[in-house]
Order: sequence, then structure tokens, then C-alpha cells
Amino acid sequence: MNSNALSDFGIVMPDILLPASSIDRKKWAVIACDQFTQDMEYWERVGRFVGDAPSTLHLVFPEIYLEKAGVQERITRIHRTMRSYLEQDIFAPPLETFVYVERETPNRVRRGLVASIDLERYDWSGSALIRATEGTVPERLPPRMDVRRNAPLESPHVLLLINDRTDALLPALGRRAKAAAPLYRTELMMDSGAVTGWAVNKAEDVSLLVQNLESLAREGTRADGNGGTPFLFAVGDGNHSLAAAKSVWNEYKASHAGTCGGERLSQHPSRYALVEIENLYDPGVHFEPIHRVLSGEQVGNLLKTLSALPDFAATRVDDMKELSMLVAAFSEKNRLGLVLDNGLYMIEFANRGLAVVLVQPLLDGFVKETGASIDYVHDEDAVFRVTRRDAYHPAPHCAGLLLPPVQKRGLFETISQFGSLPRKSFSMGGSLEKRFYFECRKIEP
Repeated sequence: MNSNALSDFGIVMPDILLPASSIDRKKWAVIACDQFTQDMEYWERVGRFVGDAPSTLHLVFPEIYLEKAGVQERITRIHRTMRSYLEQDIFAPPLETFVYVERETPNRVRRGLVASIDLERYDWSGSALIRATEGTVPERLPPRMDVRRNAPLESPHVLLLINDRTDALLPALGRRAKAAAPLYRTELMMDSGAVTGWAVNKAEDVSLLVQNLESLAREGTRADGNGGTPFLFAVGDGNHSLAAAKSVWNEYKASHAGTCGGERLSQHPSRYALVEIENLYDPGVHFEPIHRVLSGEQVGNLLKTLSALPDFAATRVDDMKELSMLVAAFSEKNRLGLVLDNGLYMIEFANRGLAVVLVQPLLDGFVKETGASIDYVHDEDAVFRVTRRDAYHPAPHCAGLLLPPVQKRGLFETISQFGSLPRKSFSMGGSLEKRFYFECRKIEP
């Protein structure tokens, strides 16, 4: 079934585990663990809705809890739940297949293909076939590695992008897949839309996939004749989760090199990671900026720090809606919105590359110098809510930065020539549009 040809592109057809028909799928599917990291109320609502029902909530570690007490106990509980789900009738029999996915949100439909990728073909810091779009912070990997290490299961929230300008591959696969009944369909909790998945496992489907990947690889090589290094997949979401999976696989290889046969080791399931592949130019793939919230007693000095931006200018703005519109509007200059001490400012500076590329080093320096903390927030409303100062929040010591949108065009070429963007440069959709866990795969033999 063209398995050797697929491996040339760093992907394999996975053995997919889906919840049994008796499982409440709306409770089973839960949003990516790296969302709503400033919104404990969201995760508490999810917990109340799911209760003790079988759910991917019990198989993942929402990152809002990473700084709370009991981290190791939570990880132990996750691993124990994974094993109990495998021993009970929680999953239907495994199915060797790709999964064509259509994710419906209130605003759009996004298409993808769930597949396993070969971690040997991925490198977050180098020139590999599968490459990070954003900077990976090694200090953020250990807790994510602890979750992955010794886990018998994985469920994906990593999104890989292909640079398919004609948007040919996924619609073609979708037309073929939808000739049969779907494997699953479910509404998603918290008014997040719905998701449907169809099997893609026929020989003709795989041949179509291989042909299109060959074409994309050729086009990438031609496009990078200007000194870049071509690649096929860019990690759009879940950079640190995929980096953690790679690190754990490297650990496993090193510790079993002398005790496990070469062929057996090379086929170990933890060499692979489950992802969803999406097209950068799919109309349903919408880029959103990721905003910054800084906390600390010296955040009042942030405006002075930002004044180091080239051709810096700051203008007071009357209301939040006006600030949002100004930041999002086309301009010859780069723009930011700053929320500071209940004041609103539009920041303008020279357009010498993406705004986040110029701003993030200043923020990193500010955090290092002042001991402030920085969080990454997807929704503008959350920035305004967290930074407001009133009778109930007299001194939050918070400042918010609204980032402008990031354009799709040229993303692959930029990464090819200059490397990864700063971390959290963009988001694929708003918070509620993020991937929900559904499919699982065993990562132990």
C-alpha cells in the first residue's frame, strides 16, 4: 500500500483507537491542553461537564495546572487511567487508517488528515523534513516529557501544515472518504462546533496522497532555490508537545540501543507521533495573533521598554474597540496595542519584518531584568479582562499587548531562509477553534 513511498515523506498509516459506540462522544472530546491557560473557570466547567465519564480529559494534562501542586500525582493518575481504558471496553478495536477530518466551527469548516509522523524526520532546531514554525524553549519540555514518558497512549493536538497553494490534496481525499459512512461525528462541548472523521485507507487513497506529497516536495525544492532549505511539513500548533515526543524517543533510543534489536527498535511505536495535517491555504485555516500579558510590579515601565522599537510612536486611544480595529487595520508600519494602567495606546514602529520578531526580544529582556512573568493569550477580550483595574481588581500589576494578524503567504519561505519565528507568533484560529482530542494510538508495544 505504498508504505515505503509514504515513509519517504516521514508519515505512516497509524493504528487508530476510537471510543466505543457506548461512550458519550461529546464528553470524550476535549480541547487541546495548551488552551485557556489563564482561564481556570473554563477547565472547571469542563470538569463538571465530564465528571467521571470516559474522556480524553482524563488522558491529558491541561497546562493551566502545570504550576499547581500535585503535578506528579496528576501524571501518575493520567497513566493509570490510560491503562484502565485499554483494559476495559472503552475503545473499539484498532483500525489501521488515516482519518480525514472536518472540523466545523461557528465561522468556518477546516479540513485535515490524521496520520503518524516519523520523529526521525522532525527537528525543532534544524533543517529537517518536518520543522517547527516557532521557537522551542527547552525549559518548557520537561513537564511535557514527563507526561509522554511511560504513557501507553497518545492523542493528538499537534497540527502540521503543508504548503499546498492550489488546495488540491485534502479536498480530493475528502471527496473519496465521504463516499463511505463516517467513523464518527460529534458535537463539541462549550459551543465549539462539531467534528466528523472518515477512514482513508484504500490503496487508491494512499496513491493519491503519495502523488500529491511528491508534487509538494518538488515545488518546495524549486521555491527554495534562493538559499533556503526545503521542507514539507511545518508545525502549526503543538510545537512543544511534538518536541517533547521527540525528546522522549531520543531517550528511549539511547537507553535501549544495546538491549533491543535494531529492527525492533526502529519499529517501536514511540518513534512515531499522531498529528493532524492541514493545508496552510485551506480557507478554513485562519491565522489569529497570540497576544501577551505581562505581570509584575514593574510592568508600568513597559512603555519605556517598547520605546526602543525602531521609529517608535505611541498614541492614546479612547476605547478598546477602537484599539482593536487600529491594530488589525492595514498599515505601512507595524502596530501593537498596549493596555497599561487602564490606559490604551496604539504603538507604531518601522516595518522591518513581522511585529512579533521585533517585539519578543524586548519582552524577553524585560522579563529577565524585572522578574515579570509573561503569558500568551489567544483572545483580545481575555487581554482586556485580565488587565482591567477597578474596585474589584485595584492593583493587578498587569499589562497587555495586542499583536497584529500574521499573513499566511510567505510563511514557508520565511522559515526556510531564516529559521523559526519567535514562540507563540500566531495561532491557527481562536481558542474555541482549536483541535479537540478524539483519536488515540498506542505508543507502547
